[in-house]
Amino acid sequence: MFKKILIANRGEIATRISRACSELGIKSVAIYAEPDRYALHVKKADEAYSLGPDPLLGYLNPHRVVNLAVEAGCDALHPGYGFLSENPKLAEICARRGITFIGPDAETIRIMGDKTLARQAMIDAGIPVIPGTQSSLGSVDEAIAVAGEIGYPVMLKASGGGGGRGIRRCNDEAELRNSYARVISEAEKAFGRSELFLEKYIDRPRHIEVQVLGDAFGNVIHLFERDCSIQRRHQKLIEIAPSPQLDESQRTYIGELAVRAARAVNYRNAGTVEFLLDPEGRFYFMEMNTRLQVEHTVTEQITGIDVVQEQTRIAAGLPLSVSQADVSHRGYAIQFRINAEDPQNNFLPSFGRITRYYSPGGPGVRTDAAIYTGYEIPPYYDSLCAKLTVWALDWDQAVRRARRALNDMGLYGVKSTIPYYLEILNHPDFVQHRLDTTFVERHPELTRYASRRRPEWAAIIAVAIATREGL
Repeated sequence: MFKKILIANRGEIATRISRACSELGIKSVAIYAEPDRYALHVKKADEAYSLGPDPLLGYLNPHRVVNLAVEAGCDALHPGYGFLSENPKLAEICARRGITFIGPDAETIRIMGDKTLARQAMIDAGIPVIPGTQSSLGSVDEAIAVAGEIGYPVMLKASGGGGGRGIRRCNDEAELRNSYARVISEAEKAFGRSELFLEKYIDRPRHIEVQVLGDAFGNVIHLFERDCSIQRRHQKLIEIAPSPQLDESQRTYIGELAVRAARAVNYRNAGTVEFLLDPEGRFYFMEMNTRLQVEHTVTEQITGIDVVQEQTRIAAGLPLSVSQADVSHRGYAIQFRINAEDPQNNFLPSFGRITRYYSPGGPGVRTDAAIYTGYEIPPYYDSLCAKLTVWALDWDQAVRRARRALNDMGLYGVKSTIPYYLEILNHPDFVQHRLDTTFVERHPELTRYASRRRPEWAAIIAVAIATREGL
């Protein structure tokens, strides 16, 4: 097993990886840009090294990151998610410098990171894909010709896209013409690539993904599925495991599809195969994420398997600790991305100082956070500041527990998505798990909630004590 791992990330995921390292008896090394000097992931790691003053360039410089790993005496590097996690160059540099990359090899990252190459690999493996182009588009006229064949509406997508960016729905030829240059520009800025492809738009699909693990001994398993249908602008907000919308035959089928997809590219380490499920019950491959997912917590809660520790074991050359026959699921888990955003103002990011923070607890409640009272949320990064995951034996109990935990959670000084999630939890479509990817846009009324600001009990107690002492 490794002796020391550099975590090439920040925030809650860096803290999460540090905890896994601690349980495995491995030293963890944090890296930070100047705005993160007082961040929680820096405090939790065994060692921490500065990337310099720039808030982004250090985290995005693979040579600098690997150099730090070498200087710190690390024998492995975990990329987390975001930043360089799906950059094949990082994996290549690690290999050249004798640092084990905790993830798949560079070639797998490259193939699955290119949506057109990934589509072709799945077609070759007999995995159903959404109707669309088999290679990158050469011009807007070619896009219009393909759209005419498969029918509008269509989705125009960046081949190297991810995180909900580089995607545009086009309902007719005029929208496709207007969107083409825009999506190219967005793709170049976000991913450094301009290639686009086209897919048929599926109306009101459910977004179902499967967690897979593969080792160097030919073992590939799945850890069941997650339902990620509650999302806005193609970015996930709430994730559920297992999907309350699938029956057992569908669950078995999609799990087998995901394993076949992973085997088709000789996948090693943790990955996620993402599908769309149309209203007629047909599954279509959408993409494969070659990294740890934000929502891995719900999978861990229903299976009892630590995904980060399995990643580390695989990278160290060990076999999976479990076989497919050993994997079972129990109950339901729901994860809420606690974002510093204002849902009543089009989810505008809300950065600033957290004046008070209270983490919920009790049975079946897990919080993965990067915040604390007095922490200043910097404006340079994603607005995710915590993840709340609840687990219960059945769906109704999980929903009730989620309401209780969100009400227990206190986050003051910035706007957050907490009150919005409470509205969703009380909507009959969510309670009866009638979910699809259009849920958020079809229910704008859920952002028109009344203020639920609760008294800050610590302040009240302080006033009471002061009043008593004055008597």
